[in-house]
Formats: sequence, C-alpha cells, structure tokens
Amino acid sequence: MSEVLVIRLSAIGDVAMTIPVVYSAAEANRDDSFTMLTQTFLMPLFINRPPNVNVMGINTRNTERSLFGFLRYVFILRKYKFDTVLDLHCVIRSRIIDILFRLNGKRVFKIDKGRRDRRLLTGRPPKKIYRLRPVIERYAEVFHAAGFHFDETFVSLYDNHPVDDATIRSVAGNEEGRRVGIAPFAKHRGKVYPVEKMEKVVEILSLRGDITVFLFGGRGGEKVVLDRWENEYAHTRSVVGRYSLDMELLLISKLDLLVCMDSANMHFASLAGTKVISIWGATHPYAGFYGYHQREDLAVQVDLPCRPCSIYGNKPCYRGDWACMDEITPEQIVDRIDGYLQQL
Repeated sequence: MSEVLVIRLSAIGDVAMTIPVVYSAAEANRDDSFTMLTQTFLMPLFINRPPNVNVMGINTRNTERSLFGFLRYVFILRKYKFDTVLDLHCVIRSRIIDILFRLNGKRVFKIDKGRRDRRLLTGRPPKKIYRLRPVIERYAEVFHAAGFHFDETFVSLYDNHPVDDATIRSVAGNEEGRRVGIAPFAKHRGKVYPVEKMEKVVEILSLRGDITVFLFGGRGGEKVVLDRWENEYAHTRSVVGRYSLDMELLLISKLDLLVCMDSANMHFASLAGTKVISIWGATHPYAGFYGYHQREDLAVQVDLPCRPCSIYGNKPCYRGDWACMDEITPEQIVDRIDGYLQQL
C-alpha cells in the first residue's frame, strides 16, 4: 500500500481538472491512499470522493503566504508518511515540497506542462494552430509514471451519489421548463465576453417564458451586475453569494446547459456532468484546457490569425480591438443555445 501526496495548489479550474484523474486512479488502486494538497477554499470541490482519497488544505493567500509560513507548513507535511509525491503543478512552491521529500528518499514525479508548445501556439502570426495534449492527459501521465495505472472511469461527482428532490428544489426551485445557467465573467480580460452583449443574451432568453436563467459569478462588481440583471429581466435568478460552493455545484448539475467563458465554471459544469456552451477569445480549446467530456462543437469562437494569443487570457490585446470577443454577436450565442436545447 502506498501513501501518495498529489499537489495542485491553483488555479481553481486547474484544480477542478484534477478530480477526474484522482478519482479514477483511486478507484483502480484501492489499496493505495491518495491525499490531495490544494488551497483550503477549494477543498469543498472534492465531494463524493472514493474512500481512499483525502484532501489537505493550504492557504498561500494568508497563513502560508510568506516564505517562513510556507516552509513551516512543509516541514509539518514531511511528518506524514507519504511514499510518493505527484506534482501536478510544478511551480516554485510545489518544487520546494518536491525537493524536501526527495531529500528524504521519497519518489517524486512531476508534470510536463509542454511550455514550449504553448509558446508556439500563442505566438504572433504567421503560425500553425494545432491541438496540444489536454492537461487532464498530462495529469494522468504523472500517475502512470509512478506506476498507478487506470482507465478513465469518472463520469460526474453525482454519478453514484443521487441527491434527494428536496435538496434539489432548495437550490433550483420549482420552475417548469428549461434551466440555463450563465456565468459571464472570468479572471482575465482576454476571456470575458463584453458584458453589454451578454446582457443582451440574458434579455432574449428572459422573453422566452419557458427558460429560467441562473446567473453565476463572484462578489463585488460581478454581484452588482448580476443582481441588476435579476431585477430587470423576468425568469432570471442570481445565485451569487447565496450558496456554498458544493451547493452551486449541485445546482449546476441540474441545469440543462451552462453558458460560460473559458473559466472555472466550465470545469465545474464538467464535474457536474452538465454540457457547456463556452465562449473563447484570447485563449483557445486547442491549448489543452477544454472542459472534461465537453463537446467541442459547442465552443463559440471566431477564427482570427492572431488566436490564441494567450494561454490564460492575461495578456493585453496587441491589436488593441479585442476582435476575438467583439466579433461574436449575442444572436450567435442564442442560436447555439437554441440548437442544443432542441436536441434534448
């Protein structure tokens, strides 16, 4: 029996993408124990996990933010009887952990992020656009290299854990018709569809009468915008700040469809088994971060020679016009929504 430490500290979407791999590996290797080390606030993502999966939290935004605080945490971490370390992050903090465990004679395996391929894909034109290996496959390779072999068995967080009707009604309500979620924000400008255009999408859907729109986002400015939309448009509900992360995941699992950016919400929907219409600007599905088991034909994007210009959407638009997002019309998004709902 092996005691395995799996490291992925951030970002939210990247941590979410570890779950199909960790859960599949744990199901296939029941004699081994897997402990996921991630940010404390992301621990609620790991619900309905196999019995041999544990979760350990670290807070690099607060108590473990300083070098002293982080090293103190790592030295405590060394006291656990881990035989193997699987580094799915490969950044300075995780490398420090790797080094200290390796000095203690433990096996350490690290992800190959394919940084050179990413630079080529996001370079300025002329360039060749080609599909990089998905990040989830790269995660799985780390497990395989360490001798943990498994097939992809993960379906959703709720596949073998049905939720009672009362709990579902408490978050989704009793509305008839279709439930469509909209998560219009992302961390970086290059991944955000213009807010005024997304508002038009909400307006069109609100007039249908047979669709309830659920709005997802963060606190602060995002909440202000989504609360206004809730007040101005019929059959529209903002869930910002009303539910815990695990309850938001449950609500997403009961949607017919989620419309979102290249953001954490795309990965939440993938974990919940909900199909996504994703909107792509500076980033691209070919970069390897597409949602788990999502249909690529549901991605909304325009073909421009400069795309993709960024892996994370955090670079300024060197053209200065953000055409990758601005050339997508609200009607195109609504048409994609209608096309999918008609297939249900």
